[in-house]
Amino acid sequence: MAINIVEQTDNSVSIEHVLISVSDKTGLNAFIPELVGLNPRLTIYSTGGTYQSIKEILGDAAASKQLVQVSDYTGQPEMQGGLVKTLDFKIYLGLLSETYNLDHVRDLARLKAIKIDMVVVNLYPFVKTIAVPGVTSEQARANIDIGGPCMVRASAKNFLRVASVTDPADYEKILAELKRGGGSLSLKTRFELAKKAFTHTAAYDTAIAGYLNRCDFNAVKGCYKIMN
Repeated sequence: MAINIVEQTDNSVSIEHVLISVSDKTGLNAFIPELVGLNPRLTIYSTGGTYQSIKEILGDAAASKQLVQVSDYTGQPEMQGGLVKTLDFKIYLGLLSETYNLDHVRDLARLKAIKIDMVVVNLYPFVKTIAVPGVTSEQARANIDIGGPCMVRASAKNFLRVASVTDPADYEKILAELKRGGGSLSLKTRFELAKKAFTHTAAYDTAIAGYLNRCDFNAVKGCYKIMN
């Protein structure tokens, strides 16, 4: 398989399309209104509980103009139980497409897709879950995030164009730069966020692997009614 090598990118990227899906909703009440206030054309794409929280923060009038359900954008309804919401070609085309790649530009046009400029994602609380006394392996398994790490990794890989935001503590700094930069984020900031994002997913996967390696199989098996 040929690896695509990029030779051209932009320093400043205007933040127009933001994908938000967070388990930890700390700071959203302050972050969302300021983010929207900086750019009246900005569109937020979201899912599930995050969508509902953002809708409440914005109010019905603003939400009707600037908030979109991911399922409405992709045309694919969520899997029952919310297990699959964002794992969609149209989403990843928007995350991984490169500005100066004409084939990617044509792909976006073909699907009527948008370039996603910023991803705000933090993951299911796996570490908190396994810290609860008496937690079962099934409760732990249910809190293994799949879509979140995929979005974080895709957006962090494409820091050439996309900001990958994984820590609510960064919201204030991001807003400050957007204000200074006329609604844009620099390549340096996107790179710093990418480093933090990959550190975040690495720690998450390490915690999962460590937990599973400590599990006794008989205790795991005991969580279920085995059917054969």
